[in-house]
Amino acid sequence: MSDRQHTIAKAASLEGTSLHTGEKVTLTLQPAPADFGIKFRRVDLEDRPFIPASVEKVQKVERATTIAEGGVNVHTVEHVISALVGMGVDNAIVEMDANEPPIADGSALPFVELIKKAGLQAQDEPRRVFEVREPLHLESRDGSLLTIVPDKKFRISCTHVGPEGRTTQFFSTEINPTTYEKEIAAARTFVFYEDIAPLLEKGLIKGGTLESAVVIRGDTALSKHPLRFKEEFVRHKILDIVGDLALFGRRIKGHVIAVRPGHGPNTEMARELLRTYNEMRAMVPVPIHIPSGEAVLNINEVMKILPHRYPFLMVDRIVGFEGESKCTGVKNVTINEPFFQGHFPGHPIMPGVLQLEAMAQVASIQLLRAPENQGKIGYFMSADNVKWRRPVLPGDILFIETELLKVKRSIGTARGRCIVNGQVVSEADLMFALMDR
Repeated sequence: MSDRQHTIAKAASLEGTSLHTGEKVTLTLQPAPADFGIKFRRVDLEDRPFIPASVEKVQKVERATTIAEGGVNVHTVEHVISALVGMGVDNAIVEMDANEPPIADGSALPFVELIKKAGLQAQDEPRRVFEVREPLHLESRDGSLLTIVPDKKFRISCTHVGPEGRTTQFFSTEINPTTYEKEIAAARTFVFYEDIAPLLEKGLIKGGTLESAVVIRGDTALSKHPLRFKEEFVRHKILDIVGDLALFGRRIKGHVIAVRPGHGPNTEMARELLRTYNEMRAMVPVPIHIPSGEAVLNINEVMKILPHRYPFLMVDRIVGFEGESKCTGVKNVTINEPFFQGHFPGHPIMPGVLQLEAMAQVASIQLLRAPENQGKIGYFMSADNVKWRRPVLPGDILFIETELLKVKRSIGTARGRCIVNGQVVSEADLMFALMDR
């Protein structure tokens, strides 16, 4: 599968009947910009609101997946989303003039054909893919099991078990546009007669017919057409899994192992994927805006820029920037510093190497002002022409002045000096590399 995002090349429409209301509905796929995702749009309402295809918008999952935004909802979205994701579409607007897509033949095949009619358009931005690195597992009270284990592809292995063990089926496949269209898209919705009889009596599935679903009564499959696959029921379960997990918002590299899946467990796993993804992203430093003009940075702002913490943070405050190259920091040296316990008992002196570290930290702050460097970390490469001229004692205020001399790609050189009471106590030429954290 391509590593670039895709949308559809042009608009394409499909007309049909909705499952629950039996009303006529027109669904139109529209192109969308990169990073837009998949969003539904109710064009029958006055303000034509958008409803993102996101697990955070899931309202209920009874026999189908419903998403809502501000009181506006769309029912039975899983087949449309499944077709878009299965065929490699990352960004699209799904316009509808009703609250539910057409049920068509109960599969995703009509939507696949609609996508092929519209064509795909590659976009410049890279595709957003989350690779599962630790197994995720969910077990429901109804006996549903859902596990995702690491894999370099997106695979689904599913076991369907019907009531009293009827229609037990297993199927396993990699999910990509070729396998999705050939092996999954045409699998139709199926229902057990005992489950839908009460709904039929209440008129709650007015659009349901033997053309739009396979009805299982006893050991017999009732359908206007013969089964399309030997394992059609479990393949449709995989179709639903593709659509429901796509509500996570990113493509997945991982092997999904499902036993008795359903929309409830599927969307719970989508939430678990989102939680795991957010935990991972929380480890990435948030880009910090460092002022380009005159500025003072307090300790909290310094700690947002530098990764150092107690007892190795050697800057209490930045008191000034000068142009694009010079920066001045302050370190208050107190008897509470932990290094004074051993350097030296009865004769406390700040270690010279820590003064050198203070210069490097201040120089790093200056270098990290460049937008392309934000969120990175500086590693020492060398220190030359190092001189320690006077001892630094408890009670001293250390002013750390640095000047960037040269920056080429990820390598920077700087000159630094530490000053106490107007006198230089140490100085050095520094070289360090900027690396991603």
